[in-house]
Amino acid sequence: MDERQPIFNVPGIVLVLLGVFLGVHLLLWGLLPESESERLLVALAFIPARFGADTANLPGGNVATFSSLVTHQFIHGNLTHLLVNSAWFLAFGSPIARRTGALSFLAFFLVCGVAGALLYLAVNGTAGILVVGASGSISGLMGGAFRFIFRSMQEAGAKGLANSERTVLMSLSETLRDRRILTLIIAWTVLNVVFAEGAPGVIGSAAGIAWEAHLGGFYAGLLLYGFFDRPPVLHDYAATAE
Repeated sequence: MDERQPIFNVPGIVLVLLGVFLGVHLLLWGLLPESESERLLVALAFIPARFGADTANLPGGNVATFSSLVTHQFIHGNLTHLLVNSAWFLAFGSPIARRTGALSFLAFFLVCGVAGALLYLAVNGTAGILVVGASGSISGLMGGAFRFIFRSMQEAGAKGLANSERTVLMSLSETLRDRRILTLIIAWTVLNVVFAEGAPGVIGSAAGIAWEAHLGGFYAGLLLYGFFDRPPVLHDYAATAE
């Protein structure tokens, strides 16, 4: 009998993405000359101005207008930004990955990040601001986890949390009727609005946090996760021993 608790068994896709985060960070901030690092950073970062008249003048050109919707998710502005995002990614990515499998998890992660960038664009217009980091994607993972994590805990406490892949996904209407979840949704929204007033600016920099990316990713995850989830593992584990 395997005594290991699933909560400590990190899915492979989560480890792979953590490795990518670290690898990109080392490349940008440790291996490349400063001039090349800065040029690559701008080419990979999401910049709303790419959707305006300055597209051709920015590193990456027209291709980066759309590729940066994805590539910005793998860049972090400093070590603290990388470590904080990695910790949150480990916490919310692991239970999602156990339910969805690697490919669906990756697709969900990227969709949430793109949604975060698009909300940032909608709010800020064609501003010349660099937006980097996986915070929007990770917020989407948190939103998706809200669809099953509370039911898991209600059914079996901490053990249910560790085996949340066995929990039936809450419908969107059930989710939005749950007072605990509604309270957290409101709290997360208000917290990010406070960030907007107190620390506007570039995600991952000392200037502030891209709250728009947080909320765009979070609501995309909350609303869309049902399209990526797969049926829970409901077979009787006790009966499978031979």
